[in-house]
Amino acid sequence: MTVTTDARPFSANLRASTLEVHDRANYSTYMRALLGGELTRDGYAQLAIQYYFVYDAIETASDAMAGDRVGGEFVFDELRRLPLLERDLAHLVGPDWRSTISPLASTQAYAARIREASTWAGGYVAHHYTRYLGDIAGGQVIRRMLEKNYDVAEAGALFYHFDRIGSAPRFRDTYRAKLDNAPWDEAERARVIDEALVAFECNVAVFDELALRLDEFRA
Repeated sequence: MTVTTDARPFSANLRASTLEVHDRANYSTYMRALLGGELTRDGYAQLAIQYYFVYDAIETASDAMAGDRVGGEFVFDELRRLPLLERDLAHLVGPDWRSTISPLASTQAYAARIREASTWAGGYVAHHYTRYLGDIAGGQVIRRMLEKNYDVAEAGALFYHFDRIGSAPRFRDTYRAKLDNAPWDEAERARVIDEALVAFECNVAVFDELALRLDEFRA
């Protein structure tokens, strides 16, 4: 870990530091196929299945972090995705979805990393930031694409609905202000950035493993 002093707000430094791996995730083979409308609906469902296990880990960590002086500032009930994912999977997979889905090896590793990192507030925030702010922003591109290319608008795509947060730009500004005001020194901020990089790499690993099965789900 390298500690450097940066005059930018921490939120801007965090975003800049993770931009390269963020782009690798967005332009992964699986995501290009999904966004290009190349998959069947089952091909999209595979992503929703993996997100269920990821968000189960994150939102379990949120429950544990709610009373923390620092981490608790990033626990927002209006962000919770698990209830929406449950409804999506009931639609995409069927009423017996709980007994039929399973995590990929990369997803298991991702969830384990979330649980390990969330023993400290900065690690929890790194994973929380990586997922939720991306879902609020870039996830809306996926939401529109699902409706256009896969005829999935409500049930099946509820994961991408953030109606409870109000104005998305205002919410992101509030979130970034919390990052900037968190009582972390330079060394702790560097640790948060390092963990956010790990979180993005975990996402890339899931997308890469999903890409190995693309031939099963070509439209």
